[in-house]
Amino acid sequence: MVPTMETKQKQGKDIKVLATFIAVYCRGKHQSAKGELCPDCAELLRYATMKREKCPLDPKPSCKHCRVHCYGKAQRATIREVMAYSGKHLLLRGRLDLVWHYFF
Repeated sequence: MVPTMETKQKQGKDIKVLATFIAVYCRGKHQSAKGELCPDCAELLRYATMKREKCPLDPKPSCKHCRVHCYGKAQRATIREVMAYSGKHLLLRGRLDLVWHYFF
């Protein structure tokens, strides 16, 4: 299946939100500088981006509601930890738009 323009835009939005969540997590847990990721978080973002771009489902559900889990067990556990930490952090900072994306 050839991705449509709408699918590409949704992928871009999903990847941007994921990058924001990972950046918040990395700054909070690994004390990285703003705009930079530690090597582990950079690798996680690269892995997650690759998996999102190759997702066969259209429209793609959120990962926690997906019937096809494309992440490995270790990466799934790490992403779950990232989402939990960042979701709470962003909620306290008033970023409801990103938290809305996380829950739905």
